[in-house]
Amino acid sequence: MLVAAAVCPCPPVLVPEVASGAAPELDGLRAAAVDAVGVLAAARPDRLVVVGPAEQAGRGPHAQGAVGSFRGFGVDLDVRLGAAETAPERPLPPSLSVGAWLLTRTDWADAPVEGLGVGEPLAADRCLQVGREIAASSERVALLVMGDGSACRTVKAPGYYDERAEDFDAAVGRALAAADTEALAGLDAELADELKASGRACWQVLAGAAQGAGLRGVLLREEAPYGVGYFVAAWS
Repeated sequence: MLVAAAVCPCPPVLVPEVASGAAPELDGLRAAAVDAVGVLAAARPDRLVVVGPAEQAGRGPHAQGAVGSFRGFGVDLDVRLGAAETAPERPLPPSLSVGAWLLTRTDWADAPVEGLGVGEPLAADRCLQVGREIAASSERVALLVMGDGSACRTVKAPGYYDERAEDFDAAVGRALAAADTEALAGLDAELADELKASGRACWQVLAGAAQGAGLRGVLLREEAPYGVGYFVAAWS
């Protein structure tokens, strides 16, 4: 059963070493994300699954101890997903690397950790099924859900400007604030793809996991500093 969830953005610039001089711009998001992870710890789960968008090579399960790297972003920094004596050979995708970094910020040691890389094109019904399977896998499951909103909020955004982006992000924000699983399950996958919203599939995994769990949500942070929608929410 799902007992808690934290929703966090996953841009590598969330890591101060990657952001460099721009690091202070995201201090509020970082602080809110750490608070959200604290909600997971307070729920005393016996299993934590970090879910994040991934390209083909990073999709599927990642065992505890898996290592992610930010070397591709010009920073000599590696992170580990939970504690383990040996690291699996398959590296973490960037989104799960950011999740692993967040867990190190909170000195996570409250439950075993594993990761799941989710393909952004994954159909909604399959996302919901995956979520239900995760929730049924243990008596007390927590989710750390990584993913970003639309990347089309301004003309300087990665996806340029799209007038539909603000409304899409507003709907996501309302759903996360209300722990509204139906609203998340109903997100338009085609529209999300057009708006380059990487979090859609992962949020729908959360919706599947949270069905019937009776969780309440709070939206801790919502902003779009680079024309990309970033959300931090906690469900408990």
